[in-house]
Amino acid sequence: MSPTGTNDSGPNETGASARTNAVSRRHVLQLFGIAGVGAAGIGTAACSPSKPNASGGDSKGGDKEFHGAYPYQLPPKGHFNLAAGVTDGIQASTSPYFDLVYPSAGLYYWADKKWEWMMAESGTLDEANKTYTLKLRSGLTWSDGKPVTAKDVVSTFNLHWLMRQQAWTFLADVSAKDDTTVLFTIGTPSTVLERYILRAGILPDSVYGEWATKAETMRKAKTSLDSDEGKKLNGDFQKFRPENPVVSGPFNYDPKSMTNSQMTLVKNDKGLFADKISFSKVVLYNGETSDVTPVVLNKDVDYATHGFAVATEKTLLGSGFRILRPPVYSGPALVFNYTAHPELSDVRVRQAIAYILDRAENGTVALGDSGKPCKFMAGFSDISVPDWISDADQKKLQAYEKDEAKAAQLLQAAGWKQSGGKWMLPNGKPAAYDIKFPTEFADWNPAATNAADQLNKFGFNITKRGITFTQLTPDVLAGKFDFAIQSWGASNHPHPYFSYVQDLYTFNYVIAANSGGKGMNFPLKQTTSAGPIDLQAVVEKSAQGLNLDEQKKNVTAAAHAFNELLPIIPLWERYGNNPALEGKRVAKFPADDDPILKNAPYADNFVIMGMYQGKIAPV
Repeated sequence: MSPTGTNDSGPNETGASARTNAVSRRHVLQLFGIAGVGAAGIGTAACSPSKPNASGGDSKGGDKEFHGAYPYQLPPKGHFNLAAGVTDGIQASTSPYFDLVYPSAGLYYWADKKWEWMMAESGTLDEANKTYTLKLRSGLTWSDGKPVTAKDVVSTFNLHWLMRQQAWTFLADVSAKDDTTVLFTIGTPSTVLERYILRAGILPDSVYGEWATKAETMRKAKTSLDSDEGKKLNGDFQKFRPENPVVSGPFNYDPKSMTNSQMTLVKNDKGLFADKISFSKVVLYNGETSDVTPVVLNKDVDYATHGFAVATEKTLLGSGFRILRPPVYSGPALVFNYTAHPELSDVRVRQAIAYILDRAENGTVALGDSGKPCKFMAGFSDISVPDWISDADQKKLQAYEKDEAKAAQLLQAAGWKQSGGKWMLPNGKPAAYDIKFPTEFADWNPAATNAADQLNKFGFNITKRGITFTQLTPDVLAGKFDFAIQSWGASNHPHPYFSYVQDLYTFNYVIAANSGGKGMNFPLKQTTSAGPIDLQAVVEKSAQGLNLDEQKKNVTAAAHAFNELLPIIPLWERYGNNPALEGKRVAKFPADDDPILKNAPYADNFVIMGMYQGKIAPV
């Protein structure tokens, strides 16, 4: 799988706030105003990989290097327009290493439900006036020497509006009150809005200001992004190509050192908390699992978030690596094209497919101990279900354990027939489909292969179509697929709302519109056994307001609808099998029982947080 996880197996976990070129790799979110960690926090203190540069940055002298791995795109396709929602950036904003280059206002401790302040020093909700005030740290500077100001934050969020990012579901306006104070005016109060505000990588107005100003003018004039004017500005901005990155983090890109196989993030001494980080360089190896496995096995990588093959994991354990298993709060799912195959719109067909598949087998084949079958099939992580759904309502969720007789009954009820051991559609045509999956993902690849084999054994005619991971998401967004493997759930945010954004919006017409497509084109107005339901309205309500009990009612409604309708079919929930090499370049990583390992590796990554704290340091 991909290193990223939206979630899962790929540079993903995508949620709607994730960049559309990434496959996203993720509990309850705190209420507004409960933020800050204490005195111990940070704020107080495609081609074959090449060999590493120079000495490798070990403890015997020279640069103190951290070696990681994550996909990136080399120019000219890759570029430095790194606004959320823009495709083909050098590095996806879902990358853990993005936080070292463009830090956000804060980072979150998932187990403790507390914020660690980064670019900001405080955030305060005024519930009565429906505002959220973000106070930036004083003295922050960009790598070009200019100060970081509230104007940079305002520009960042105007670009989010232009790129249809979900924060504007809840926001009404954003403005700078002074050089370090940003006022967010709330249109719809929500406990998730703070997450959107504090985890947005802040971009420089000096680079993006022209576009942000145009977006703000259009937004305040209430011009629709679906108008000709809106579509043009959106499209033109996506073609914007800044030449040199201006950053606020402790590291910056070094375009001259980039190759197909590796790139170097070099120390930016002007960057946030640069004095607390002991590493002078971060070397990132490019590619998916098949590309980085050789360099990991050669001990040229200290830490990687890819989904490694079961055999590779065993070899790593035998050669001195630790394997860290943080929950990813996401995983791979079967996604369907409802436009090309209207017979899949019959819920009985999708339920039948769920009953055909042995998802425990699928997870074990794909990822060993790190691929766990979903128990609740609720559309968000089993880990988080007890926090949001009562015991009584949990019992109403169907587990869809393998049951071929039940599957056959459902298909027959939907008008399908068997002929010569093969299933035929109601129109008499064979049940024949391609399944597209990312060839490079060492977990999604076998997951797709195993799912296809199980369906074929039952009488479907599934053709496996492995394609490069960089092409899969564009194909799905454009509707160029029958079945595909994509991510469910959200490894980028803890609230179930974000999982439903991933499940129902990201590969559907809601977000695919950014690319001019409809994706799977699953209508969000549906009818369940409980009656009609507007899934988009329920999902939005699940995050609205500051009353968690009310939110739980809508999360429960969304979970029951998802469980019955199965717009996508989660195959299993991914846990990391992250190799961590101690004693060569890095002294140590967090202990297995450290609560920080509850953090999703593709969101508030515990290694990046440890680097900022000085806890993950050179030998």
